[in-house]
Amino acid sequence: MMTSTRVNTPFSRETTALEVVRGIDLAGRRAVVTGGASGIGVETARALAQAGADVTLAVRNPQAGQEAAADITATTGNDRILVAPLDLADQASVATFVANWDGPLHILVNNAGIMASPEMRTPQGWEMQFATNHLGHFALTTGLHRALAAAGGARVVAVSSAAHLRSPVVFDDIHFERRPYDPWEAYGQSKTANVLFALQATRRWADEGILTNSLMPGAIRTNLQRYISDEELNRMRSQSGGGAAYWKTTEQGAATSVLIATSPLLEDVGGRYFEDCQEAGPNQPGTRTGYAPYAMDPEAAERLWRVSEEMLRA
Repeated sequence: MMTSTRVNTPFSRETTALEVVRGIDLAGRRAVVTGGASGIGVETARALAQAGADVTLAVRNPQAGQEAAADITATTGNDRILVAPLDLADQASVATFVANWDGPLHILVNNAGIMASPEMRTPQGWEMQFATNHLGHFALTTGLHRALAAAGGARVVAVSSAAHLRSPVVFDDIHFERRPYDPWEAYGQSKTANVLFALQATRRWADEGILTNSLMPGAIRTNLQRYISDEELNRMRSQSGGGAAYWKTTEQGAATSVLIATSPLLEDVGGRYFEDCQEAGPNQPGTRTGYAPYAMDPEAAERLWRVSEEMLRA
């Protein structure tokens, strides 16, 4: 039965991923981390490996993935770290990954993404940030649905961002075909889609034991910001105020993902939004924390699921 009380944990924004998994045994569990070769992805994978899971790094660059896998094995002693190619912007790549997966999947961390990129499009004409951050993960997760259901208590982690406060999903023009392209609005829209996906996936699949939650990892300097100058990042931080101005290490940035993926405190919890290792409430005006009401709108979540299926069928 799904619990409705807000989750409180003993952890904070300073907590690291390894601290979250201390005392947790994931032996016999299988996990996939997209974008697991760098940034918070590799630290998420490292924590899961430390707890004994078999971890697959789903990455665009297999060579970088192999280097990350070797590093994870060296630091954790866990040699059950696999690497598989996955380009979320390429639906054929996603389909190949899904087809090659065999057996149950206990943990899926949808971590990979691109941020505030110049205007780019997939061969289908999809806006690249929406195509990568949402549609790629949507196709991956729905494609792995049977594997998740077979696990008997699977968890899916949707890595969102406070940037979702910048934009709802603009259903009338998702791919910026009629409105001027804005890199931050496009990113914000894709991150809202991540929250809506977690909400709808839980509504559809909770009865099968599959629980999905979304999160804001915090401000961490990683390759994700490759399109953003240091000057712009510093300006954003100075304007953000509060907790959003606090820079986390990658180990701290991975902690909330790992909490959602592993913590017994989240038993029977799905469709929620977390930040700094706590369940967040609604956004308050003038702040950059909490979730936007439109990101927790059940009708928008159902519509996004339907629209996403239609795009993938076209």
